Amino acid sequence: MAARIYQIPRNAMQSGRALTDKWVLEFEPAEPRKPDPLTGWAGSGDTQRQVELTFDSCEAAKAYADKHAIAYAVIPTPHKTLKIQAYADNFR
Repeated sequence: MAARIYQIPRNAMQSGRALTDKWVLEFEPAEPRKPDPLTGWAGSGDTQRQVELTFDSCEAAKAYADKHAIAYAVIPTPHKTLKIQAYADNFR
């Protein structure tokens, strides 16, 4: 049972930064999703996919994974680059 640890990214549709300081531990899928013959919805028998744990720091998430013998991979937060431009640049 493997897991991913990552920091919650900022929503691209909003300027707010709520919950972006939280870290998430989520389990990787154990089996692929397949369409249900009756409804056509995609689903699987993997219940670990529904589990998502949040932590205040990356170290806390790692400590939890180590305590419960969960193999994990930390996905680094991408570097944020700001494109500084003036309003007048829109008309050039």
